[in-house]
Amino acid sequence: MSEVVKSLPVFEEPEETMSMNPRKFILWLFVVSIIMLFASMTSAYLVRRAEGNWLEFEMPVVFWYSTAVLLVSSVSMHWAYLAAKKDNFGALRIAISITFVFGLVFLVMQYVGWRDLVAQNVYFVGNPSGSFMYVFTGLHAFHLITGLMVLLFALRAAFRLKIHAKNLTQVEICMTYWHFLDVLWIYLFGFLLYFN
Repeated sequence: MSEVVKSLPVFEEPEETMSMNPRKFILWLFVVSIIMLFASMTSAYLVRRAEGNWLEFEMPVVFWYSTAVLLVSSVSMHWAYLAAKKDNFGALRIAISITFVFGLVFLVMQYVGWRDLVAQNVYFVGNPSGSFMYVFTGLHAFHLITGLMVLLFALRAAFRLKIHAKNLTQVEICMTYWHFLDVLWIYLFGFLLYFN
């Protein structure tokens, strides 16, 4: 009997491979590249500021309000995710729509902030401090526009009932990117407040 047991082939269970949804992987690559972009720009800001000839100006008050708007939009985006997990399709559509509207409001407030900068004689061309301000806020606004496009695709999928408890990938991607944009803005805003 023991001879038979010894002669039987031994099958090992295959090791579980680590895998990630390809779309989530692409999102994380995109997020890392954005982090590297802004890290290099904030480093350049600090180096240029240390050289002197630096115009100091008041941060537009509307940027405080736009920060609050973006924080509220992150709450509504998280609500969308929770609604999708519970197959609450009505709440999912409403939450994504609210997030989208708050994103638009944020962009309008950024434009108002740029007008406030112009009223203080801070222009894109001229002193580097103003140039950096417009580049930072403009690049963030550009990435926020890409976030709005991601939201539109998610909203369309929500209306087609393609986002539900068993298929959360699209809303997870949306939520991750939106929260990242929120954190990125808080970092930029805090950085510009402290080092202006």
